[in-house]
Amino acid sequence: MNKHLVFKFLLYVAGGTQNSASAVANLTTLCHTHLSERRYDIEVIDVFREPKRALADGILMTPMLIKLSPSPIRRIIGTLSDTQSLLTALEFPIVK
Repeated sequence: MNKHLVFKFLLYVAGGTQNSASAVANLTTLCHTHLSERRYDIEVIDVFREPKRALADGILMTPMLIKLSPSPIRRIIGTLSDTQSLLTALEFPIVK
C-alpha cells in the first residue's frame, strides 16, 4: 500500500447520543488498529450544529459515515460495530 495514501472520513452524528458516541469510538478504534502511522483523517459533524451542511450532503440518517478517499466514495449508516463488514466496505488494507 502507498505510504502516502490517507483515508479521509466524514462522520455525521446527532449530538451526544449513545449511537453517535459508539460510531465515533468504533471508527477511531478501527482506524487506529488497521491504519498504521495515523494515515487517516476523521471529521465529525454534528447535524444539530451544522444542519445546512448535513442537508447539502444528503444526510437523512445518523450516524452516517462517508469515506471520501481513497475512491470509491462509500456511505455507511449505523454505529460501525461490525468490524469485519466495515473493513471490507471501506477497503482497508489487509494486515499480514
